[in-house]
Parts: sequence; C-alpha cells; structure tokens
Amino acid sequence: MTQLDPIRAREQRTAWFLLFPALLLLVLVFAYPILRAFWLSVFNKSLGTQLQPVFIGVDNYVRMAGDGRFWQSFWTTIMFTTASVVLELMLGMAIALVLHQKFFGRSLVRTSALIPWALPTALIGLAWAWIFNDQFGVVNDILQRVGLIDTGINWLGNPTLALIAVIIADVWKTTPFISILLLAGLQSIPDDLYEAHSLDGANAWQSFWRITIPLLMPQILIAVLFRFAQAFGIFDLIAVMTGGGPGGATEVVSLYIYATVMRYLDFGYGAALVVVTFLLLVLAVAIASFLLTHSRRRTAQA
Repeated sequence: MTQLDPIRAREQRTAWFLLFPALLLLVLVFAYPILRAFWLSVFNKSLGTQLQPVFIGVDNYVRMAGDGRFWQSFWTTIMFTTASVVLELMLGMAIALVLHQKFFGRSLVRTSALIPWALPTALIGLAWAWIFNDQFGVVNDILQRVGLIDTGINWLGNPTLALIAVIIADVWKTTPFISILLLAGLQSIPDDLYEAHSLDGANAWQSFWRITIPLLMPQILIAVLFRFAQAFGIFDLIAVMTGGGPGGATEVVSLYIYATVMRYLDFGYGAALVVVTFLLLVLAVAIASFLLTHSRRRTAQA
C-alpha cells in the first residue's frame, strides 16, 4: 500500500459523507414516491367505493390500455412538448447569438431577458389568459387594429387555438432559460477558431454549422433533455390558462392524473397512470439522448 492510499481513502469517505444528505434527499423526494406508486398501482384503492385497498394485480394497467381519455391526454402532451421544445430551441439559439455579440447595454439586456423565466408560472398563466381573452385581450385588439380580423377570436374556446395559445405562453416563459444555457456555451468557444475558419474562406453560416453547433452540442443536449422532461410534466400553466379545456383539448397527462386522484379519489388507478407516465418519460428521454448523442458524434466526425 502506497502512502497516497490512506489519503485517497480518507478523501473518498469525506466525499461520501458530504454526498449523503443529497442522496438521502433524492431518495425521499424521488425514489420513495415512485416505488410507492408502483406498489399502489396493483391495488384498487378508491375512497369513492372502499376504504381498504384490494389487490387486483395488473387490472389498472389493463384498464389504462382502453382508456381513451388517457391516450388523448398523452398525445396532447406529446404535441405540446414537441412544439414547445423545438420552438424554444430555435428561438433560444437566436437570442443567445444576439446576446453573445458586443453592444452597448449588453449586460442590462441579458439580465432583462431572464425576467419571463423568473416570474411565477401561475402568474404568467393568468397574464396570458387575459392576453388571449376574446373580448379584452391584447392579441385580438392588435389583429383588429391592423385589419386582419373583424371580430374577436375566442382563442381559449377553440380546441386548436387553445393548444396553440398555451404553447406560445410556455415558449415565451422558458425560452430565456435555453438562451442562457446556450449563451454560456457560446462564451466558452474561442474566437480564434472563427478567425482561422474565416481565413480558410468560410462564411458565417458555414462557421455556425461546423464550429458553433458541434462545440455547443453538450449545452444543446442538456437544454433539450431538461426542457423535454419539464414540458412533459407541465401542469400549472395549462391549469391556470385553460384547465384542460375546451373539451379536453389541452388536457395533458398531469392534469388527467390530478383529476383522477384529487377529483375522483381513485388512488390505485392514479398511481398506475403515474407509473406508466414515468416509464414513458424515461424511455422518451433515453431515446432523445441517444439520438442527440449520435447526431453530435456524426457532426464532430464531419
């Protein structure tokens, strides 16, 4: 045994000692509720029918397979998540490129860009509900002033328009988060690379695809995965703006689970919904991570 081994062992014990509170918190906050949901999902426990749980095996999952409302909310969640993440990534990249440039008042603009993300989501939902109000909303007022419409549009009363409205509200709130992540990545790229590439005859567009995107891929991966998981579990914004309406057009999985557990008091089936949603989210994140990592490797090789 070398002289460094006791020192390394002491450092490892110290590291585990410091990590233990965080690991314990993760177990209590994440692991235990998921394991509890797995256990509860094989029981029929509904305060509306009986007080004592009854073991039913996989009956809740069989019921879910034929639950049209669940699958509708699932596809609504997929559409909302995909549209939000794609738009936020595109707009976030554009904003990050602008904030990366040198101009007067850049620090103030960067700080101001974080305001939408820092505001409470429930407050944002109320504000956007008024913005899209059919009688007093700003959107209808602007469209009428420029002559695009004659009468106010009932944005939150139309199934398609209501989904578009909540997507716009979510994009407005969370795009600054992605832009800040990408801006941090842009600041870590040396300017010498762009200068050398320009000397080889490359233009700005070619430098963007051959230098910026490959070197920015780690930040893009983190932003996409984080926002995908967050958008997939969206609740407060849609609950405040539309409550899942009209006619369930904006009801996402989290709202359906909330209604099942808190309104119908069906805890067993609600737990099964949580389990399946959790597994689908893990699968989707794993697939997205694999595709983005594979794309990063291909881009780096090119």
